[in-house]
Amino acid sequence: MKRVALAAGLAILASHFASHGVNAQTNEQLVKGATDTSNVLNYGMGYDLQRFSSLKQINKETVKNLVPVWNYSFADDRSEESQPIVYQGVIYVTTHSATMAVDAKTGKQIWKTKVEYPPETPRIVCCGIINRGVALYDGKVFRTTLDANVIALDAKTGKELWRSKAGDIKEGYSMTVAPLVADGVVITGISGAEFGIRGFIDGWDPATGKHLWRTHTIPSPDEPGGDTWKGDTWKLGGGSTWITGSYDPDLKTVYWGVGNPGPFNSAVRPGDNLYTCSVLALDPKSGKIKWHFQFSPNNPFDYDAVAEMVLADMNIEGKPTKALMNANRNGFFYVLDRTNGKLLAANPYVKVNWATGIDMKTGRPIETEVSKEAREGKKVTVYPSILGGKNWEPMSFNPQTGLAYANTLAFGGRYKTVPAVYKAGEWYLGMDLSDLWEWGTGPRGHLKAIDPMTGKAKWEEPSDIPRFSGVLSTAGGVVFTGQLTGEFEAFDADTGKTLWQFQTGSGIEGQPVTWQQDGVQYVAVTSGYGGVYSLFSGDERLANVPPGGSLWVFALKQ
Repeated sequence: MKRVALAAGLAILASHFASHGVNAQTNEQLVKGATDTSNVLNYGMGYDLQRFSSLKQINKETVKNLVPVWNYSFADDRSEESQPIVYQGVIYVTTHSATMAVDAKTGKQIWKTKVEYPPETPRIVCCGIINRGVALYDGKVFRTTLDANVIALDAKTGKELWRSKAGDIKEGYSMTVAPLVADGVVITGISGAEFGIRGFIDGWDPATGKHLWRTHTIPSPDEPGGDTWKGDTWKLGGGSTWITGSYDPDLKTVYWGVGNPGPFNSAVRPGDNLYTCSVLALDPKSGKIKWHFQFSPNNPFDYDAVAEMVLADMNIEGKPTKALMNANRNGFFYVLDRTNGKLLAANPYVKVNWATGIDMKTGRPIETEVSKEAREGKKVTVYPSILGGKNWEPMSFNPQTGLAYANTLAFGGRYKTVPAVYKAGEWYLGMDLSDLWEWGTGPRGHLKAIDPMTGKAKWEEPSDIPRFSGVLSTAGGVVFTGQLTGEFEAFDADTGKTLWQFQTGSGIEGQPVTWQQDGVQYVAVTSGYGGVYSLFSGDERLANVPPGGSLWVFALKQ
């Protein structure tokens, strides 16, 4: 009977993929991902991470007719931040504990492969037991795991093909990042800066899982930048890389953000502390650093710079420019020339009191007494808080409006150093966590339409409880995002007017995507509450938001 059942199962799989056709995904397909409206092949909906679609079937006039097509349960009650990948009618999506292939039209599960973890894994993770998604290439699905492994699965069956270890969870290393495949190399980052790790970015062979290269984000004394660390502080320097980088295939350059230094107590680690709070421009084949830009040298306030490095070709001062944009956690919106790292613009997009501005010649922040007193060990109130002006939740850039749409945070934090003592696998912060927040009386967040060159908002939509969902914009003039209270929302890209919303049943911290199949435009988003805000804010208004992960897919009512 078991053999009969197995044969029947394989027959169903074969029939499904015969009709949907899982072919070998190629470099050429991934390069064209941003303009491929039939699929969602890249994290960020394109190597540029713009999270923009040229589809118009769902637009300002029709979005009011959007209805759910199906809902798929993850059987998981953690935060769901995974971005769905869609290829030839199949959706590939993750939780921290499973990878799934789902029929995009019907919501029926094709396969589900679970991840088995050592019992000590959950206590190692900093800020939410999560996973942000997969990469697809050459008939394989690539993902990372909380116990710092990179896994390749067969896209047709979900069978594990190889597994490679990147770090030791007992030393604080973990992985939540969605891999990036660039120029035929699987590239991954690492989490754990709050545990005294030495961060890195890895390159892997997609066929075998062989380790090809490692670029440490904390240089040793004999490497360039090593002189920015005193003594042995570099060994525990932090520098996580837990958000997927962008890639310019013409320049053959990957752009990857680097997180905070460790510990938060900056008195322990005098110097600029390269390459923390920076963006690295890398050769995908070798991992060699081409250039870097550091946003916040010797940063005390957890202003890590891991968040998305968005690429766009912009007209700046009358010149066509290959630009890179970053809404940094430090409260400034940066625009760089991505060919060489030259600073083109840096302006506040939220309230900032730790610096008065950015020196356009040196790129260094012009710090205030708040920063000075923080380093002296005094208790200060700083804006933004340690959660940043924008946290991990990815923004969208619409090349038609020229605006970046981002979920921003509108509260400050209280900062006071304490002695930092390192013990492997335990918190290494050097900061008082007993009194963290300066909430104020207004809304705690805004969805903003930001001019990248000025940091000013064309419009902003306030939210009493801040949004921690990714943002999607379309040529139909619609901006999609979600609330921690469960509402999936659509806004007018030009005015910020609310056009539509739907209650998903749990808080949304996922990344919406859209594609067209058989003449129908679909929008998908994961729902499931439990990320960094829920863990650390103590916001009692969220007490009645139930956990429970699922994938929602919407289309216009027929």
